[in-house]
Amino acid sequence: MRGVAADLSDRAGLIHAKVASGTKDASVEPAMTRDQAEAALLEGAAMARAAIDEGADVIALGEMGIGNSASAALLMHRLAPAPLADCVGQGAGHSPEGMARKQAVLARAAARSGATAPLEVLTQFGGFEIAMMAGALLGAAKAGAPVIVDGFIGSAAALLAIRLAPEARDYCIFAHASAEAGHRRMLEAVEAQPLLGLDMRLGEGTGALLAVPLLKAACALLSDVAELKDILEAAR
Repeated sequence: MRGVAADLSDRAGLIHAKVASGTKDASVEPAMTRDQAEAALLEGAAMARAAIDEGADVIALGEMGIGNSASAALLMHRLAPAPLADCVGQGAGHSPEGMARKQAVLARAAARSGATAPLEVLTQFGGFEIAMMAGALLGAAKAGAPVIVDGFIGSAAALLAIRLAPEARDYCIFAHASAEAGHRRMLEAVEAQPLLGLDMRLGEGTGALLAVPLLKAACALLSDVAELKDILEAAR
């Protein structure tokens, strides 16, 4: 668990890699230090490589968190790039008043720093889960393994990874276009055509898992379907 504001060190079945108990308030100061950003990227890469070493053929990225659509919107704003108003959506759900507050807070954060370099943008605005997913994508790409990217938050992590290492784009499979405002424009920024368009707004890797059967089917078409010449030869 990374960036969780609780001590979960006694919980079995979790990978414990805490950098801090959450990021700072990006509207008044950098969300994290450069050392923290680099640590999260490296830990994500190490986790992906470990999974591949244990036999994983593909990595699926997912996350859970509250408020991370705000971080993702700021990363999209600077790294796509795109006007901030086009990047901010409902997230977990807001009333009109809540959306107005969200937009105002993100405008203050964007005005506080003019960062455009990928690692600095992450340091100023990003979340630890976004950093870890970006690192996992980079680690998987270096190992030659494909990565299934989930929705808006996962795509922000992919955008960050691609801006850090453009060759990582070749290893990305974008699962779906979510209902979150800005997601389709973010996908356009990395020239991605998502496999599904179900207007999901769930996160947590659900869209990535729904895309797995399509990926398996595509692999089967390439490896298991006979070519016409083989069928004709067998019929003789």
